Amino acid sequence: MAIRDVQVVSVPVRDQTRAKQFYVDVLGFEVAADRPMGPAQRWVQVAPPDAATSLTLVTWFPTMPPGSLKGLVLLTDNVQGEYDRLTAHGVVIEKGIERAPWGAYFVLDDPDGNSLIIQQKPESEL
Repeated sequence: MAIRDVQVVSVPVRDQTRAKQFYVDVLGFEVAADRPMGPAQRWVQVAPPDAATSLTLVTWFPTMPPGSLKGLVLLTDNVQGEYDRLTAHGVVIEKGIERAPWGAYFVLDDPDGNSLIIQQKPESEL
């Protein structure tokens, strides 16, 4: 197979500046790019530090309304620490930390309602 990686995942947002602030200031991502992209459009790309895959915060796909992305899994080594840090930032996490055979996780929404899963692999996989 010639495909070797996922480079960018598009996250549909209403306001790129507000979304960028959440992903950078709250989740701790870094800005990979923030530049004009054609007339009246902007390319905003963010990523966790040292990650191979980044997110682009998009407003231009009519079939991807803000909040329509569900189930994007973000990996952490410390699910409890992330839960504590994010709730301290005021992020609402309705169900708290859940445990399953594939690891411990919690679900949150970004400001546009896109569903993100913060997951830690089970101890046996660490």
